[in-house]
Amino acid sequence: MQTVSESKQHHWALRDVLLLAFVAVFIGFIFWVLGPVYNILAAALTPMGLAPFANDLLIGGWMMAAPLASILIRQAGAGVLGELFASAVEMLLGGQWGVATLLSGLVQGVGSEAGFAALAYKDWHWRGIFASAITGTIITFIWSLFRDGYASYHVGLLVALFITRFISLLFFGGVLVVAIQKLIEKSGVLHRG
Repeated sequence: MQTVSESKQHHWALRDVLLLAFVAVFIGFIFWVLGPVYNILAAALTPMGLAPFANDLLIGGWMMAAPLASILIRQAGAGVLGELFASAVEMLLGGQWGVATLLSGLVQGVGSEAGFAALAYKDWHWRGIFASAITGTIITFIWSLFRDGYASYHVGLLVALFITRFISLLFFGGVLVVAIQKLIEKSGVLHRG
């Protein structure tokens, strides 16, 4: 039996749209929960002068929607839309960053999807996920240099933050996303009737 994700379709089916909506709501709720976790972690790290690590430790959690939508739907644009819609859910739930969440979601979605695009949207497994983590780390780190003031940090701290961010993206956007993908595939939701 062929799954939607294995088909050669190049258009969005209704099932893709519904799956994208599911990803947005499910992961958007996770994004919203991560806000208070971030606050607690940042407060705990501040006395040691390590508050910036709170963002980089958790950013993979805030970028789960893009790789999950990409590997489930396997269509160009799924990662950007998944991340953007999940950030909209976070915002609508009352996320602490308000409308700015949408801009972050867009940057994170583009960063994550760039890895799949670099592989011509042909590898939806670990190689694609690894590429997504690399491009997601680079693009969002450049964004943090300007938006979060990282440009004022010394080189050693920047390297440590970059590595932490990459590991976070590999864990949340790789290990956890693959686990979620397997659960969804086991449920039979992706199979055609």
